Formats: sequence, structure tokens, C-alpha cells
Amino acid sequence: MPQSPRGAWTLAGVVAGAAGLATSYLTASVLSIREAPVTAVADLVIRLTPGPVVEFAIGLLGTLDKPLLVVGILVVLALLFGWCGRLARGRWWAPAVVFAALAAIGLVAVLGRSGTTTADAIPVAVGFVTWVIALSVLTGPLQRLEELDDAPAEQPHQLQQPDGGRTPTAAQRRGFLIGVASVLGVSAVLGVAGRFLGAGRRQVEETRRLLRLASVTEPAVPGAARVDVPGVAPWMTPTDDFYLIDTAIVRPAIDPAEWTLRIHGLVERELTISYADLVAREVTQRWVTLNCVSNEVGGDLVGNAWWSGARVADILAEVGVDPEADCVLQTSEDGWTCSTPLSALLDGDREALLAVAMNGRPLPIDHGFPVRTIVPGLYGYVSACKWVVDWEVTRYADVTAYWTERGWGVMGPVKIASRIDVPRSGEEVPAGSVVMGGAAWFQHTGISAVEVSVDGGAWQPASLGEAPNDDTWVQWRAEVDVEPGDHEVRVRATGADGEVQTSVERDVLPDGATGLHTVGFTAT
Repeated sequence: MPQSPRGAWTLAGVVAGAAGLATSYLTASVLSIREAPVTAVADLVIRLTPGPVVEFAIGLLGTLDKPLLVVGILVVLALLFGWCGRLARGRWWAPAVVFAALAAIGLVAVLGRSGTTTADAIPVAVGFVTWVIALSVLTGPLQRLEELDDAPAEQPHQLQQPDGGRTPTAAQRRGFLIGVASVLGVSAVLGVAGRFLGAGRRQVEETRRLLRLASVTEPAVPGAARVDVPGVAPWMTPTDDFYLIDTAIVRPAIDPAEWTLRIHGLVERELTISYADLVAREVTQRWVTLNCVSNEVGGDLVGNAWWSGARVADILAEVGVDPEADCVLQTSEDGWTCSTPLSALLDGDREALLAVAMNGRPLPIDHGFPVRTIVPGLYGYVSACKWVVDWEVTRYADVTAYWTERGWGVMGPVKIASRIDVPRSGEEVPAGSVVMGGAAWFQHTGISAVEVSVDGGAWQPASLGEAPNDDTWVQWRAEVDVEPGDHEVRVRATGADGEVQTSVERDVLPDGATGLHTVGFTAT
């Protein structure tokens, strides 16, 4: 009768696998490598996933898309580790082959990121060696149990140890359980140690907290910008509420003292800017509304903030841009890229910024600390490079970028849009004069009018809050008389150039959604 059940071999594989992940994570933390192999693989999956699939995941899962991806990878790994344990029952070399394949995938993911060195491969190697050794240690007692099963039957008195000691079978089982508990305990300790040793983000966060930018001022919201409608989103979006969309599994934590931006390519002279150089330049501060190309009609992937930084046009003037160039390929520290129209960056009226502050404070890490790019009037996927470290002045004919490789539009100008915040969908309101409100935006063009229509009736004008420039959204307010019953209200905006927001409904792919936001409510 078998002494080592199949479940024990599976357990040995899972525990050995967990030990390898723990040691690789600890090694990455000790070496201050930003991404452990698991998160590097998750990043690779994101890079290789077709654009429509990524867009579907963002729409379905929101900010949970990346955490769930990591969880999914861990589940798949656990299944493979359990399989490796069962393979070890008959062929000692078979799990090593599977471990080697997993390590190869991890190595490709790690070394496929920009700015990596051979040191980044060390956690993968450590994890692989741990897998092989830990599985050998854990399956040793199970192998000996199998050998006892295959040995000739002995007399009962030969199996009993002196002084009532344990039989060899019991000793091997006890050894296996002790081994599992020990490896699990050590893995847990290593994981906790990795958290403490990998304190890079906490250190950078503390540096950011203590950082003082002398030329950056606190935002002062123009009083006339706000309309008196409770429930409308704040005109200045609080930093903690500002939307977050990016592809990074682990967002980079960069010490400002180590940050540089290299500008090269089709330029007369290359330039490398340090953080100290950047903050010593003249600071420009502007209210700018940003909205994600993935924002659905009426969505909340939009926000307005007070951005502070150095003018991009001035910096590009220093390097002398070649007349043949028509774009800048921006690269983030995590390897993400976007190709930005050179004309937008050189437009002095647009005032694109290398931003160092948001709402009067140094950029949060999640929003690109220490430096990110802000280009009014363009969707972020072609312009808003967080953690920016490299600019290549080039031509569209010679480069592609992360999202354009996945079928998104090349230029990415924002579309005119409007949204109803009040009343909420499905809300009950008193019949009679109903107050409505929301926001409208058309960055770098501006909004001249907003209108609402109830139940398909005539368009009625709304009053607008003031905007300090054409790059921010405006709040709007309207009062409409409605009878008791169910109703539907639509909103549309008109740009300062006379463009009227279209009612034609289009998806966010390839360059932003169109259509009119519509809300149903009940008057009682």
C-alpha cells in the first residue's frame, strides 16, 4: 500500500515553488531591483496583450486589472508547482525542466525592460536554484517512503524500533511534515524581510514629503469657476481622487537625486537634465484638465489640477530640433513609451510642461514623481509620460509607441465632451424646477456653451462657471421644469471654435469616445 499519497507530492511542489518566489523577491529587494520576477512577467503580459483586450480589462475591472493579473499569475504558478511535485515522484529531472522553463520566462520578462543590467537576472537565478533544492529536500522523505513500499516484507518485530521508537515509515512522514513547515516558515520570513529591505518606495516617499520647491505655489481656485450645485465634482480635483491609469505593475520609486532626462536624436546637441537643473529653471504654473482616452461618455477618468514645472518648448529650443523631426518618443523609467507630436511640444501657447508638482506639492509617486510630462489638449496615451527619463526627438515614420502599436490613433487630440453629475442616474427628485449640473471640457480650445435637453425636447442653455484658460474644464448649471414621472436628460457642449459636440456614439478605440451623456431620473 503506498506510503506517500499523491497530495503530499503536490504539496511539496507548491511549497518549494513558494520558497523560490520568496527568495527571488528578497534578492530583488536587497539589490534594490524595482520588479521581482513575478511582477516583471505581469508587465510582459501587459506589453504583449492586444489593445482591445487591455481596453476591455480596464473597462471591466478598472484599477483592479493589474492586481488580479498578478493573482492570476500566482494561481497558474501554484498549479505548475504542484505538477512539478508530482513529476518528481517518478523522474527527478522532470521538475527541473519545468523550473528551467519558468525561469527562462522570468528572465525574458526581466531583461526585456528598458535600463536593465545583468544584475536584474540574479533574482531569477536565485529563485530557480531554490526551487530545485527545496523540492529535493521536501521530496527526499517521500522518496524513501516509496523505497520502503518496494522493499521485501519484513517481520513485524523488525519494523519496531527499540524502546518503542518510531518505525522508519513514521519517521519519514514526520520528516516530510517538518520539512514542509520549515520551508513555509522560512519563506514567510523571507517575504517579510523582502518587504522591509525593499523600502525604496518608503524612502522615496519620505524624500518627497520633505521636499520643498521654492517656486511652487499653492493653488487658488478661482471663485467664479464653481457653480452652486451640490453634487457636482470639485472644480479642482483633490490629488487623492485624481484618476490613475498606467501599465506599471509596480510603479517606479525614483530618488530625485538620481533622476535624469536624456534628450537626444534629431537635435543639434544632446542634453541631460538632472532634477536639480530642472527645478532651478523658471517655473510655469497652470490649471490643466487631463482625461484618459479610455474615458467612456460620462465617465470619471478626468480631473483638473494645478501643475507646476518647466516649459518644454524652452528646453527643446536649447537642443536645436532638426526640421525633419515631427515627434518625440518619450520613455518612462518602467519602459512605457508614447510618441508626442513635436508641434504640440513646441507650441508656446499650449505650454507643455515637465511637471514637478501637482496641486502645490511635489508629484505623488503614483502620478509620476519626480517628473512627468503634461501636454494640454492631448490624451495621455500620446503625451502624459509619468516617470519620464528619455526623450528621443525623431519622426513618426521611424518609431512606434506602446499604445499606437496596439491600434490606437497616432496624434491623440482630445475630443469635446460634457458630463451630467446632477441628477444622478436613477435618482428621485421633486417635480417642478430641477437643478442640474456637471462639467464640460475641450482642452486647448475651450468651451463657449453647454445645453441640456429633457425627454428629447428643445435644447436649453446652461450657465457656465468661468475658466482661467482654455485648458481646463468648466462647470455648468441649468434649471429645467419637469412634470412628475420618469425623465431623461442629455447634455451637449459647444467649443470656443464653434464645434458642437456630436451625438454619434463611438467607442474609445481608436482615439476617444463620442456621444452625448444621458441620465435617467424620476420626478415625484
